[in-house]
Amino acid sequence: MFKRPLFDILQIRIQEPRRFIQVMAGPRQAGKTTLARQLEASELLPCHYASADQPTLRDRTWIEQQWDLARLKADKEGALLILDEIQKIPAWSETVKSLWDQDTHGKVPLRVILLGSAPLLVQEGLTESLAGRFELIRVPHWSFSEMQQAFGWDLDEYLFFGGYPGAATLISDQERWARYILDSLVETTISRDVLLMSRINKPALLRQLFHLGCAYSGQILSYQKMLGQLQDAGNTTTLAHYLQLLSGAGLLAGLPKYSGHRVRQRASSPKLLVLNTALMTAASSLSFEEARADRRFWGRLVESAAGAHLVNSAWGRQIEVFYWRERSKEVDFVLKQRESLTAIEVKTARRREELPGMAAFDDAFSPHGKLLVGGQGMALDDFFKTSAQALIRPD
Repeated sequence: MFKRPLFDILQIRIQEPRRFIQVMAGPRQAGKTTLARQLEASELLPCHYASADQPTLRDRTWIEQQWDLARLKADKEGALLILDEIQKIPAWSETVKSLWDQDTHGKVPLRVILLGSAPLLVQEGLTESLAGRFELIRVPHWSFSEMQQAFGWDLDEYLFFGGYPGAATLISDQERWARYILDSLVETTISRDVLLMSRINKPALLRQLFHLGCAYSGQILSYQKMLGQLQDAGNTTTLAHYLQLLSGAGLLAGLPKYSGHRVRQRASSPKLLVLNTALMTAASSLSFEEARADRRFWGRLVESAAGAHLVNSAWGRQIEVFYWRERSKEVDFVLKQRESLTAIEVKTARRREELPGMAAFDDAFSPHGKLLVGGQGMALDDFFKTSAQALIRPD
């Protein structure tokens, strides 16, 4: 069973006295629905499952109907209601709040799990209407360990094909695999998740920004340079907002520069980073063999995979991920948890043996930990099996 730790958490929580709504949020194909279905199959409680990810119109009445069906199954031990793709329902959080409060007042022992594939939109609804009534369970992209256990992949396969389990059976036909990633995952996420988060005045620009980020993943690119490469780009504020939305959907992040000062960090040029390397390779014209032979591309792929691993495993753990650069000296990634800093340099074939960036960062900020990944440092296999939390040294 994959995502076993999350499954165990859910099992424990639905057997506790009724306290909180459990909310699972994460990108598409992270395993949220599978977890919910496994919980339903465990038969711990009578269960009613329903998904709003259907072509027919969903509204407040639909939630009320599903809630009533679950109430009919609730006896003294209670019942479990699972609502999938909840963010598709307009004003869903107000409806859930009203129904939850009714059951609390009437002592109806109904446990509720909500699933959403647009994390920013889900969290917005939670903080607006359900404060104090929920616990958030974040479900990130599949890790190297999970893909290796499920499909027997080695590290090179994981680096190139990424962490989408639904696409794993297609890798023998790379053209078909790439079309699946771009059409069924990327386009679906953008059109059905990102465009739901907020009003998007320039959806074509948002798609251009995504593809630019895939092409430049692992590289620092100023917003002004982005403007020069995008058509009808508007302004830097628009780009920063769109990048935040893409990050919230689990597609593309823009890491800020670490400076020790919040204002400077927010104003810095972002380091573009795909959050699943399948997004980078599917959009390229390189085959698996060609990518491995292209040392420059493979180096960027390794660095992008390392950054994605840190961001995904840090999600929800109050760990921030940055990069650092001062003139020609750079550190690939910086982890920050409270006052503790860990500097991480990823060494690939395109890197020099010297690490002047690490020395300069050490002089400027005295990090608690300094880690070299690859080369004569931590083996890549071990790094991708180690969470960001485990790499943070106590302050």
